[in-house]
Amino acid sequence: MGRVVFIGAGPGAADLITVRGAQRLAAAQVVLYDALTDPALRELAPRAQWLDVGKRGYRDSTGQARINALLVEQAQRHSLVARLKGGDPSIFGRLEEELLALRAAGIECEVVPGVTAAMAAAAATQRPLTRRGRGRNVSLSTAMTRAGTLRASRSADTEVFYMAGQALAALSQRLLDAGWPADEAVSVVSAAGTAEERASAHRVDTLAEAAALHAGRPTVVIVGAGAAVLDEIETAAAGALDVAQVSVETPRA
Repeated sequence: MGRVVFIGAGPGAADLITVRGAQRLAAAQVVLYDALTDPALRELAPRAQWLDVGKRGYRDSTGQARINALLVEQAQRHSLVARLKGGDPSIFGRLEEELLALRAAGIECEVVPGVTAAMAAAAATQRPLTRRGRGRNVSLSTAMTRAGTLRASRSADTEVFYMAGQALAALSQRLLDAGWPADEAVSVVSAAGTAEERASAHRVDTLAEAAALHAGRPTVVIVGAGAAVLDEIETAAAGALDVAQVSVETPRA
């Protein structure tokens, strides 16, 4: 009986995987990988067997029951199986379902964390998700429920919505319904952490404008204190520059 290691591959770019994740991946005989993992990661385990079990919204995907069964089957044949998941395994990665299936079969597991898309989006736009005095808490949510309905909330100073790219216009209205001000800052980032990354800044009431730019791409939406920080930094910097210029230009008596 082998063991399974769940590895967070990061948000997209191969070099955002952790050192531990890369080490475990290199030692695996079989790799079950998600759709959004960077193909360049294959270079870390060139002799392993790579099995595509990726899921993408609105497309044909591998069923979860099949993935669970494959993990058990492969762990019974090999000493180390890598389950390579985009982002972090514990953030919207169905980790619980796969762990339960493996534990029921008596298979040992390990989880290696990874960089989740919210962190990559914040880094790409230089917008810290937490802020002293204003951004004391962060909420990570899926924009779509299992039933396929759209939802939004206002439970934290900064709200991050995953898998929102297909419904940005509708999300704008849901945010208004949840009590967000129309002029609240919104940051939208798609393909965060990759060479195809795109970012745009909006307000809650103009979020629909982002749809054309981010259509068909894995998208993260950041609302609230975390989205507003860059604008406030730039405003403060501009004010400081004006003060400095005045102090230089004003002659002393």
